[in-house]
Amino acid sequence: MSKDYYNILGVTKNASKEEIKKAFREKAHVFHPDKKGGDEKKFKEINEAYQILGNDDKRKQYDQFGTTFDQQGGFGGGMNWEDIMRSARGGGTYSNVDFGDMGDLGDILGDLFGGGFGFGGSRNRARTQTRGRDLEINITLEFKEAVFGVKKIIESHKLVPCERCEGSGAEPGSKMVTCKTCNGQGKVRKMQRTILGNVATVATCEDCLGHGKVYEKKCSKCDGSGRIKEKKDIEIKIPEGVDDGTTLKMHGEGEAGLRGAKTGDLYIHLHVKSDHYFTRENDNILTKEEINFSTAALGGEVEVKTIDGTVNLKIPAGTQSGKIFILRGKGVPHFQHHGSGDHLVQIDVKTPSNLSKKQRQLLDELSQEGL
Repeated sequence: MSKDYYNILGVTKNASKEEIKKAFREKAHVFHPDKKGGDEKKFKEINEAYQILGNDDKRKQYDQFGTTFDQQGGFGGGMNWEDIMRSARGGGTYSNVDFGDMGDLGDILGDLFGGGFGFGGSRNRARTQTRGRDLEINITLEFKEAVFGVKKIIESHKLVPCERCEGSGAEPGSKMVTCKTCNGQGKVRKMQRTILGNVATVATCEDCLGHGKVYEKKCSKCDGSGRIKEKKDIEIKIPEGVDDGTTLKMHGEGEAGLRGAKTGDLYIHLHVKSDHYFTRENDNILTKEEINFSTAALGGEVEVKTIDGTVNLKIPAGTQSGKIFILRGKGVPHFQHHGSGDHLVQIDVKTPSNLSKKQRQLLDELSQEGL
């Protein structure tokens, strides 16, 4: 009976190669017989469909022959499930099986079983993650601490290298011997039952972590892990110019790795408090200054508070309310760059109120002059 491979994968005839690949991976995860609700027959069917539509030459051949394609050789070279099963069991190499097309199937099986399959195209190799765990902390800063930078000391309880064995996991003076679990190979083979039959998977040996050798005696303090949990004070240097939401990374300040493996990193998430006087916008500082009517009309000077101290700002005669003056370089230092932002001063002209008799008389006179 002819098969509609496009319909099997749930894609259109105009589907791209990436869309076909995505559909195959999704369906393979759903229908694998070892999963709840899986379907062995359906799983074989969608893989067959992908082997055709995922290969440009075979897809053209299928599109050309249409319903008679399965009579032209099926997998376009005789590749079938028996060949795959024999190869998975280590039964030899077959000239009619293009294992380069099996990369995605190998990845799918690796995802499902957690091991590395012996398919030539598989890129998903089993490995043991021994790197230390990354740590994250949150630090709240005052406004000016973020502007100018600051040093903080934090207390951390984390896994650190064992002092007795210096992180090796070995009792001092212990000799290296061949790992009995993997017989010095660094890897162990496991048989897993799949729809392909009993498939051999290869995984990194958990005892020697792939080295093939272990110490004869484990460290009595850390029980061979090479690390222990301790309290440690960490000095964090917050650079100038950081802003709310900035994340800093300190290499090697996470937890120690297993048996001397690489240490994790520390991620510091910063939260900056607002200031009652200064408003920050990127690396610029915004403030408002109130001046009286006569200063706005006649000009003068006003003291302006900046993050670096007080400066005198000249007010030209005839300054209008809402006028913005720019103090160049008086803003926040640029984070990890040279220079600083600016300080923008908005002028608010205060309208006089509660006038004295003399003030009212003078304003009346000015009013008669058209002011």
